[in-house]
Amino acid sequence: MSEQAQSRNESLILGLETSCDETAAALVLRDSAGRGQIVSNVVRSQFDEHAEFGGVVPEIAARAHVQWLDRIIARAMREGDARLSDIDAIAATAGPGLIGGVLVGLTSAKAMAAALDKPLIAINHLEAHALTPRLTDGVDFPYLLLLVSGGHSQLVLVRGVGDYERWGTTIDDALGEAFDKTAKLLDLGYPGGPKVEEAARTGDAKRFAFPRPLLKQDRLDFSFSGLKTAVRLAAEELAPVSDTDIADICAGFQAAVSEIVAARSSDALDRFAALYPGIAPVLVVAGGVAANKAIASALERAVARHGAKLVVPPPALCTDNGVMVAWAGAERFALGARDGSDFVAQARWPLDTLGPVGDQNGEGAKP
Repeated sequence: MSEQAQSRNESLILGLETSCDETAAALVLRDSAGRGQIVSNVVRSQFDEHAEFGGVVPEIAARAHVQWLDRIIARAMREGDARLSDIDAIAATAGPGLIGGVLVGLTSAKAMAAALDKPLIAINHLEAHALTPRLTDGVDFPYLLLLVSGGHSQLVLVRGVGDYERWGTTIDDALGEAFDKTAKLLDLGYPGGPKVEEAARTGDAKRFAFPRPLLKQDRLDFSFSGLKTAVRLAAEELAPVSDTDIADICAGFQAAVSEIVAARSSDALDRFAALYPGIAPVLVVAGGVAANKAIASALERAVARHGAKLVVPPPALCTDNGVMVAWAGAERFALGARDGSDFVAQARWPLDTLGPVGDQNGEGAKP
């Protein structure tokens, strides 16, 4: 496949993702025009390992990555009908994330790159989310990114590969974390996001007057801690809660976060329009929370009012996966980015500390 890819001026990239509780590997093909093709995509989630704890346990996650990564890579290669020699480069998440898991994936990628004499590309996990819509929807720079996941809630201006400006972030809990904690409080199980959404379907969203933190402030940041506290107080006042109480609490919580996210996105679209008056705004939503239908509906209404376009990658590519890592690697590889075996895994690695790849003289971004 490698010779064929080179004859068509294409690159085949293997992507590895181990930053949290998904062990994933994928092959992505990118042509010289910037078009991508998913060749294989294998993800193993660790729901069973963490369910009894109501959240991800870092030590358990890291051990599961060690146990499964080799098999996941082998399966991705088989499903892609490719050999290791066909790969043009190996991309792996190098942060941010649970450091034990990040080390498993990055160390594996370093070993493979050395053994195969292939380039290594260290990927910022948030950049992988940010660039996914260029694979799925062919989105051009610049655009807005709303990243809502278990660990991150951010509004980011995406100007190019490695070129990001963070406009807003959470000052306390990430939105996915707030969903998980609400589910745990109400004993709904794990993962929390889908459980809360399911319970909210039959609930009365107007029964509880839950707060919308920061909503009236002139800023693009998020806060969900106060909302989470209000949910806890409502549940404690009603204890023991009935199924109806749980449904109403979940519906009220979901309505509050939907309004917050839509309002912040609307403000960001106003700012984008002022900054780029000649460009039709595009709002990209990524991260596991992007699968929530109530939030998606609120965002659709917000972008419609601005004459903007809403892009949400398929659910399987919104949650953590190897495709997004491989694609980010392909984008960087095409611009000449390469990383050495001394690249250090990062538990924290803000997206806006990266620099445009073209300014790095062929070197990958360093933390």
